[in-house]
Amino acid sequence: MMPGWLVADVSLSPDPNALPEGSVLQTLVNGLGGWALLASLAGLVIGAAVWAIGAHSQNYQQAYLGRRAVLVAGATALLVGAAPAIINFFFHLGLGVG
Repeated sequence: MMPGWLVADVSLSPDPNALPEGSVLQTLVNGLGGWALLASLAGLVIGAAVWAIGAHSQNYQQAYLGRRAVLVAGATALLVGAAPAIINFFFHLGLGVG
């Protein structure tokens, strides 16, 4: 005889509108994404400036740090933009398990 918790099936269908103020949470997440993109833009501009100053003054350490800041800012923007697709990919992958 199998225990009751092994027999009972559960299901999940995410719906932000089912929560009280679900649209407010969606708006908050959208705003956080916007702030993250603005921070990425600032990091890219500052990193590019540091890279340029380091390259023109032949300061290789400063040029390296600026180049790294540009790459990190670009990767951050890429992740912010791809975040919904990444989350949905893994969610749908998880639905296929079992």
